[in-house]
Amino acid sequence: MSKKVVLSSTAKEKLSDLLEYLEDNWSARVKNDFIKKLDRSIAKISLYPQSCPESMKVRGLYKCVVTKQASLFYRITPEEIEVVTLFDTRQDPDKLKK
Repeated sequence: MSKKVVLSSTAKEKLSDLLEYLEDNWSARVKNDFIKKLDRSIAKISLYPQSCPESMKVRGLYKCVVTKQASLFYRITPEEIEVVTLFDTRQDPDKLKK
């Protein structure tokens, strides 16, 4: 049985920024390809919430690699899966703590 996946306000903001960046600096095709990969990743965690590795630093936080440049971090609750944030893996990992 699949769980509902919701995006936190931070995740929505980061996704919006990322999609704008992809379209402005790459192309609409690159943006659409990313959206397809993101949709597949969300479908996967919806069906198999614990299929991605759990963070060694934050218990209960999971990391799903969408592309080699982007990952999403999520937590599982009894009711749903909350995507906490999206992270550009080319950034300094210390920015993730903020």
